[in-house]
Amino acid sequence: MQSDLQQLYGNIDIYLFDQLLKGTYNNCNKVLDAGCGGGRNLIYFLKNGYEVYGIDPNPDAVSAVKQLSQTLAPANSVENFVVASAEKLPFNDNYFDLVISSAVLHFANNSEHFDHMIHSMWRVLKPGGYLFARLASDIGIETLVQSLGNGRYLLPDGSERFLVNQHLLLQYTESLNGLLYEPIKTTNVQNLRCMTTWCLQKV
Repeated sequence: MQSDLQQLYGNIDIYLFDQLLKGTYNNCNKVLDAGCGGGRNLIYFLKNGYEVYGIDPNPDAVSAVKQLSQTLAPANSVENFVVASAEKLPFNDNYFDLVISSAVLHFANNSEHFDHMIHSMWRVLKPGGYLFARLASDIGIETLVQSLGNGRYLLPDGSERFLVNQHLLLQYTESLNGLLYEPIKTTNVQNLRCMTTWCLQKV
């Protein structure tokens, strides 16, 4: 059973898996992973007839995801995978039914960079479409992180990240005129870091 699940879903983000089990994205067709890496979150979509796209600033990652797409979904164009950054997505407005951003937004250099990434992903999302974002936050470890200025922090695990909090995410939800299709959820990893799931629908 375990190997069957792994074959079907790969090493998918557990909270993205949760949305698939709930059927949230059943009526989606065009899917973009904005920061796809080698494609670990795209295996299910490639195997199940979705039109799959991906961007990553790392050319090696884009080469790897192209190979993955050719293997799992030969009909899915490898031209859908390009070297690009989340803040400058090379796609038309209102193009995707689902945009995935897993462990990407916390690499923002500052608040302005974060803002550009969010608005870029929101621009390419169709009305009625879904944004699935997983990103580092200070929720639950507010007193354990050290501010480095402009939204960036030193975490107890020694990493430096751009961190959000619930107030900021709710501010963006309102300013984008988005709807939370799932409550904001945060996983605390032994007080070393916290990862928050932010799920928005574009109206």
